[in-house]
Amino acid sequence: MPLRNVKIEPDPEKAAQKSKQRDLDRPTASEIYEQVSRNARRELERPVRALAISGLVGGLTMGLTGLSVSVAHAVLGNAPWANFVAMLFYPAGFLAVILGRAQLFTENTLYPVALILAERRYFWSTVRLWVVVLTSNVTGAFLFALLAARTKALQPPMLEALKQLGVAAAEPSMRHIFWSAVAGGWLIAMVAWLVSGSHSITGSFAVIWLFAFIVGLGHFAHCIATSGEILSAVLAHGVTAGAFFRWLLPATLGNIAGGVILVTLLEYGQVKLE
Repeated sequence: MPLRNVKIEPDPEKAAQKSKQRDLDRPTASEIYEQVSRNARRELERPVRALAISGLVGGLTMGLTGLSVSVAHAVLGNAPWANFVAMLFYPAGFLAVILGRAQLFTENTLYPVALILAERRYFWSTVRLWVVVLTSNVTGAFLFALLAARTKALQPPMLEALKQLGVAAAEPSMRHIFWSAVAGGWLIAMVAWLVSGSHSITGSFAVIWLFAFIVGLGHFAHCIATSGEILSAVLAHGVTAGAFFRWLLPATLGNIAGGVILVTLLEYGQVKLE
């Protein structure tokens, strides 16, 4: 006799596998945008003290970029290939800050701005976030410079290499610094966008390392990473304090322009046209 009205229960293991597979599918631009918006809301709700401490940690930790490169330069010497190899270590600060979830000003040219485009009521909260994070990031970079240039933490060849990085970064014209910073802001805001769509630490690590390596190899201005190098040069009597502030203004404006215009606005447009 044929069986009728027999209800077949779904296999929980197969259902879990299908759910896991869906989670591993490439997210759409809209899904990444939603993740970016959720991240922004969480950050904008944090109190000023928490943002300031996180920003201080971020600025101090970003000193690892210049520190790693200067240590490599001191060890490798002046061989033609030495600069390329040294720049392989440049992403160290970005990896530590982004994976460690410290505040980094250039990431915030994506997260809260993406939220503002959809919900204008977050404008003043974003201004507060930018002021607190930028100030605390630069303060953290100064603390790194104090450690590097005013203590015996670094051997003389390493400090000299770090000083030379800062001197070289501060030398170009303000126009060059601005456009270099546009490229740097674009690349790091793109990192924030891609990491938001990543499913794993391994994938995030690869994205951060690759884009930060390009920033370092291209000597693109980054208002926080490069601040540690230039402030170290200031404290080591390689450049003046005025040269640092002359550099910081176009570097910050360029990073903002690159992150907001080349990433946030274009990705928002892509989402709206899906």
